[in-house]
Amino acid sequence: MKELKISLFNEKKTLEVGNNISKYLFGGLLIFLKGELGSGKTTLTRGLIKGLGYKGSVKSPTYSLLEQYKFRKLNINHFDLYRFNTADEWITSGFQEYLNNVDVNIIEWSEMANEILPIPDLEIKFSYVNDGRVINIKSFTEKGYKCLIKLS
Repeated sequence: MKELKISLFNEKKTLEVGNNISKYLFGGLLIFLKGELGSGKTTLTRGLIKGLGYKGSVKSPTYSLLEQYKFRKLNINHFDLYRFNTADEWITSGFQEYLNNVDVNIIEWSEMANEILPIPDLEIKFSYVNDGRVINIKSFTEKGYKCLIKLS
């Protein structure tokens, strides 16, 4: 397991870190984003998706539960499980089919389906520190390690 800590002073830095992460993504990655409401999870994802060249609007999937972004080399599936009441909603929503070796899956509020979801390749945890935020990125698999080693 490898770990990386990055300070985020403002929204611009959060977008920049997301953009930087986008350079090292490859199909099959499962990424969990953890942190309080408003801590920057969707902003980081927006930077990541924009870093891949997406020109449209990147919105939070809080109400739709899933937003998909298709690129030449891979697809990004951005989930927000905040509104889940039980972990079984992951299965009944049909989301299990998105976990494959082709797509990159980014899941906000993964703790709402912990008992059903596999171990992530990467976990990015957002924390408030003084006047800013800090993200702690951990790898849990060889795939996650390969991505994180390039990022550090």
